[in-house]
Amino acid sequence: MGAAMSRKWSSGLCSCGQSFGTCCVTCCCPCVTFGRNAEILDEGRTSCAVHGMLYFLLMSVSCQWVYSCIYREKLRSKYGLPAEPCPDCLVHFCCEPCALCQEHAELKSRGFDASKGWDGRPMVPPVRFPMFK
Repeated sequence: MGAAMSRKWSSGLCSCGQSFGTCCVTCCCPCVTFGRNAEILDEGRTSCAVHGMLYFLLMSVSCQWVYSCIYREKLRSKYGLPAEPCPDCLVHFCCEPCALCQEHAELKSRGFDASKGWDGRPMVPPVRFPMFK
């Protein structure tokens, strides 16, 4: 783990409203948000569409939370995040939309644009020096 890695979530579980767009997409079609998150966490090995379709199929039998729980664990493991406010599977079972929004916000805070898919690296904003305008 790098020294710059945060050991705290960038947003709370119930902070869905911070990104109105993500919140709307997740509430209407959670398979899209999940697919985008999973593609980033899998580093592009599997596409957003494949993850989204599998999630959608699992939704038909109310088991999508098991699949998304696995990816929450991957995210936490990759960035050293705590299992809070409770274990991953319980978070996804009880608060699936909030969990997906929180995970999307976490990836965004680490420089990824999940709407654009995996491109091999997080986007780093250019450093601007005030004296060189």
